[in-house]
Amino acid sequence: MKVFGLARTVAAAAVFCLSALTGPSVMAQSVASGLTEVDVELVLAVDISYSVDEEEARRQRAGYVDALASQEVIRAIEGGMLGRIAVTYVEWADAGVQRTAADWTVIASEEDARAFAATVAAAPFERGQYTAIGAAIADGVRRIESNAYFANRRIIDISGDGPQNQGLALTLAHEMANEAQVVVNGLPILARDRGNGVLRAEIDLDRYFQDRVITGPGAFVLPAQTTEEFREAILRKLVIEIAGLQPGDLDRGRAP
Repeated sequence: MKVFGLARTVAAAAVFCLSALTGPSVMAQSVASGLTEVDVELVLAVDISYSVDEEEARRQRAGYVDALASQEVIRAIEGGMLGRIAVTYVEWADAGVQRTAADWTVIASEEDARAFAATVAAAPFERGQYTAIGAAIADGVRRIESNAYFANRRIIDISGDGPQNQGLALTLAHEMANEAQVVVNGLPILARDRGNGVLRAEIDLDRYFQDRVITGPGAFVLPAQTTEEFREAILRKLVIEIAGLQPGDLDRGRAP
């Protein structure tokens, strides 16, 4: 902890010196506007449409709960310049179905992380029929634009097991995200079993997310080959996003 505190102090001093040379910093502007500065603003947007059967949907949520409270994620948060992030957990399906399971929360400690994970775990479990990825992205952008936080890195983390079949066009959703300087990353679930009586679309979902879903500088896709691998994929993805890394920065195939 002392090492992380020293690192943040040094980094903050560097930002202060740079702002003295270049004029008023974005940090100063955020403080003046009453926003709380964090290292990352992160929307966790999780598919609960009927293509995801109830058992899988519950495993997805459990995977996020485990990852959010993990030592790897906590260390990544503490290692940031400010040592805190703002995060919200949203479950989505139809164009009009974006439900908040855990509202915007600042996580700056293990206690914060465990409390947020517990809020996610205790949220009512509901479902939706269709897969409106564009609407989920647009909803995430609105949540970031209207929250009480500021970060240089703003991320929507979309997980899902099928292509869009309803709602706002992805091109329009990308325009919204790019204009707001929000990066959209993807976590496709590539399992091919049937869910809730619905046969999943026979497409290359990994490629679909790469070509159609993600957007922004450094955006990436990190697939989960099976639902059993979902927790590990979530864990890696959260650490990468919080620490400002890329998938290649971690040893492939191992948990962060």
